[in-house]
Amino acid sequence: MLGEFEYLILSAAARLGDDAYGAAIKTAIEDAARRRCSTGALYTTLDRLETKGLVETWMGDPTPERGGRPKRRVRVTAKGTRAAGDFYAAVSRLSRGVPWAARRGAV
Repeated sequence: MLGEFEYLILSAAARLGDDAYGAAIKTAIEDAARRRCSTGALYTTLDRLETKGLVETWMGDPTPERGGRPKRRVRVTAKGTRAAGDFYAAVSRLSRGVPWAARRGAV
C-alpha cells in the first residue's frame, strides 16, 4: 500500500505528463494539498518510488531558465499507475459514509 505522500507524487507526475519534473511536482502538491512540500522529502520519496519500480526518472537536457542545469524528469510506470489506482480505490471505499466526504462533496 502506498503512503499518502507517495500517492500525491504519483498523482502529480501523472497529471503533469511530459512536464513532470521535481519543481513542477512540488508546486502541484503544494497547490492541491495546501501545505508546504519539502524538496528533500520529494526527492527522497522519488528515489523510493523508483526503487519500487513505480516511477522512472532521468535527467533531461539543460535549460537556460535553470542556469544550464538539467531537470530530473519523472514518468509513472504501469506498476505505479496500478498502485495509485489501488490506493485511490481503497480510500474511496473506506470514505463512503464518513461525515467529511459528504461535506466536501468527495467520493
